[in-house]
Amino acid sequence: MSNNIRQQSAEKLCVQRKRQVKKMEPYKLGEMEQKFADLIWESEPIPSGELAKVCEEAFGWKRTTTYTMLKRLCLRGIFENQSGMVRARMSREEFLAAQGEQFLEEHFDGSLPKFLTAFSRRRKLDSREIEELKKMIEEYEER
Repeated sequence: MSNNIRQQSAEKLCVQRKRQVKKMEPYKLGEMEQKFADLIWESEPIPSGELAKVCEEAFGWKRTTTYTMLKRLCLRGIFENQSGMVRARMSREEFLAAQGEQFLEEHFDGSLPKFLTAFSRRRKLDSREIEELKKMIEEYEER
């Protein structure tokens, strides 16, 4: 196979992966993906070989399972594995914020007021929660 054909194949594979990531919901994690992500956030930066050992102890995973799961989360832009060192590309807090934004977008057309209206129909906010929300709004307005 010539270098040109290899390069075209590699580029085609890269485009296919990008399409797969777009189809994925990047901030929705399954139970084990979430546990794995939490483990990385608690341990990073961590060498990928050490991560595989930790996952074997914590989850009973084989090395290949760890790398498959890591690749999945790297494709979503949450982590990176460069030169065998695993690091977060987004903090846990940034991830949770993005997860919340995705939820609002999918279920409430991106509208926080619509979400709060739906939420407060099923559960009344207590006075402390109302004050916290007022304070958040005031702080936001001051920016």
